[in-house]
Amino acid sequence: MTFRSHMSTALEEARAAALRGEVPVGAVLVDAAGQILAQAGNRTRELHDPTAHAEMLVIREGCRLLGSERLTGCDLYVTLEPCPMCAQAISAARIARLYYGAADPKSGGVAQGPRIFSHPQCHHAPEVYDGIGGEEAAALLRTFFADRR
Repeated sequence: MTFRSHMSTALEEARAAALRGEVPVGAVLVDAAGQILAQAGNRTRELHDPTAHAEMLVIREGCRLLGSERLTGCDLYVTLEPCPMCAQAISAARIARLYYGAADPKSGGVAQGPRIFSHPQCHHAPEVYDGIGGEEAAALLRTFFADRR
């Protein structure tokens, strides 16, 4: 099977989130056959739910569609390095590979901060690939926050 990145779809979701006034983060969950199971952008403000990060939304939908709490063999594309909450959910769901764009020095939980996947208590660590679409994702975030200052 040939690798196909789904980061462009995640970036579309991030742009849509920004238009809704949400922090522009998008995520796409892909099954082992390369088919998109779920895609979403942040909805914390809209849903009045601090856990409604893009990653959490696609993990919930993927689990619902597959009828399982495990997403074994699935890949997750996210425009921003997942926070510790999302990183823990990625581990719990047993996602195979995580692809993310921009690093998050302030709130990241993968390569920054607590580095969830490197803890001995972490039950599963996905393969991690960073920097995919990172410049575009970072520019989207910078513009979003600059417009609010």
